[in-house]
Amino acid sequence: MRVLVVQNYDNTGLGQVGAALAEAGADLDLRRPYQGDPLPQDAGEHDAMVVLGGGQNALADEEYPYFPALLELTRDFAEKDRSVLGICLGGQLLARAFGGDNHIGGATEFGWHKVSLTPAAKLDPVLAALPEQFPIFEWHDDTFALPENAVRLAGSAVAENQAFRLGRAVYGFQFHFEADTPMVRDWSTSFAATIAERHPDWNDRLDNELAGNGPEADAAGLAIARAWVATI
Repeated sequence: MRVLVVQNYDNTGLGQVGAALAEAGADLDLRRPYQGDPLPQDAGEHDAMVVLGGGQNALADEEYPYFPALLELTRDFAEKDRSVLGICLGGQLLARAFGGDNHIGGATEFGWHKVSLTPAAKLDPVLAALPEQFPIFEWHDDTFALPENAVRLAGSAVAENQAFRLGRAVYGFQFHFEADTPMVRDWSTSFAATIAERHPDWNDRLDNELAGNGPEADAAGLAIARAWVATI
């Protein structure tokens, strides 16, 4: 399988999604359009697409002029029944691509938070095996309204829409299930100055929070990643 990976920001890797894709023997085509990489014209040469997160908001077309082309590409993947995965910013862009409203600000979550699955998630091929509630890493200020015909799969106390599905295998996630313990530690270093501005006690809390949430969050994240890869 050949999977297009769209990276939107420095130091945002695939994490557990990458591990699941490697297990499946996937060939990855990594594009960094924010650095000038061209996007494919259509979905013809790929079996699936992953759109990763970033610090920008999903309406920032002026600063990131490739966004409209990415939205069109996302719709083409869906129309061709190719699996699509959007995480955080990627999930917000996915909602936008299919008519969901983006809400900038007002939904701040950082660190591990509990998300709860909806009844529909218990019938969903990617989330059915997950516990009804589990901790997972969050890092966002924005949220979105669901596109028409989307199936709501998860929510939290702060952001009602944490996961959704369109059609067979187009999935948007607000939470960072790809971010396992090593990735969170890396982000805590790579983005230390940014984090310290808003969460100055993060370094003091990190080890305890990792101990309390890391194993359960890592297990949930890898299960989601493997189940999504199985849709390709």
